[in-house]
Amino acid sequence: MVAWTDAERDAVSTLWDQIDVGELGPQALSRLLIVYPWTQRHFGTFGDLSTNAAILGNPRVAQHGKTVMAGLGSAVMNMDDIKKTYAPLSMMHSEKLHVDPDNFRTLGECISICVAAKFGPSVFTPGFQEAWSKFLAVVASALARQYY
Repeated sequence: MVAWTDAERDAVSTLWDQIDVGELGPQALSRLLIVYPWTQRHFGTFGDLSTNAAILGNPRVAQHGKTVMAGLGSAVMNMDDIKKTYAPLSMMHSEKLHVDPDNFRTLGECISICVAAKFGPSVFTPGFQEAWSKFLAVVASALARQYY
C-alpha cells in the first residue's frame, strides 16, 4: 500500500475535480499515439492512424481517451487500494491485449503534459505536480502488476 500525505490526497482530488475527461482524455491519448507511434500497434481496430490529423480526428481515439481518463476516477476514489481496483484492467492489458507495461508510464507522462498545459502553473504547482506524478506512477504500477 502506498502512503499518501493529506497534501498529496488534496492535490490529486483537487486536480481531478477540475479535469474534463472529455477534453483531456482525447488529448492525452492522441499525444501518445503521435509522439510514440509504436503504441499505435495496440489500436489496429481504430481505423486510420496514418497522420496526426487522422489521429486527432479519429472518434475511436477520442472515445478511448475518455474511457482511459474516466478510469483514473476509480483510482482517485480508491487511492488506498489502487492495485486491487486496477487488478482486472491489469489482467486484461497483460493477458488479452499484450500491452507493453512501459506504455502505462508513457501515457501517464502524456496525461501530465495535458494537465499542465490546461491549468498552468497557478493550478499545476510544483507540489501538485509532484503529487500527480506520484499518483500516475502508482496507477502505472498497478496496471503493470499482472505482468510480473
